[in-house]
Amino acid sequence: MRASAQPRRTRTNRLFRALAVAGTGAAVLALPLFGATGASAATGTTASTTATTVSGYPNNLDGWIRESLAIMAQKGIPGSYNGIYRNVIRESSGNPLAINLWDSNAAAGTPSKGLLQVIDPTFNAYHVAGTAFSPYDPVANITAACNYAAARYGSIDNVYSAY
Repeated sequence: MRASAQPRRTRTNRLFRALAVAGTGAAVLALPLFGATGASAATGTTASTTATTVSGYPNNLDGWIRESLAIMAQKGIPGSYNGIYRNVIRESSGNPLAINLWDSNAAAGTPSKGLLQVIDPTFNAYHVAGTAFSPYDPVANITAACNYAAARYGSIDNVYSAY
């Protein structure tokens, strides 16, 4: 069919099609929401998507840092959320089970562990009472590492590379 023989699309037609597509998309997005609300109301329960720790913080990196900061404030250990977060991301990408099996510490038999990659002797020496005694526990690892950084560098905020 030649271009001159094709039906002409007006602006009104294009606007109508765009609104129809947008409306259909909104309806499709809304369906799961209505279904979830109905099911939740029918059972009388509500679901939480974020697990929390025993102390009530979210069981994720944000919660671990905030819980550590609360403990650090009680114990007089300096540090900020941004300083901790920056170092955690550099050291372990936020994986509390991270372990370094290739560096000089590992070669000496004491691999770095946890969110802030603390070796066992350092963790043992700078462990903060009131936290779990495990370098793989996120809150204990952060708090011990910040305690060490405070003693060595003044604060975790002053650490910009492996420490």
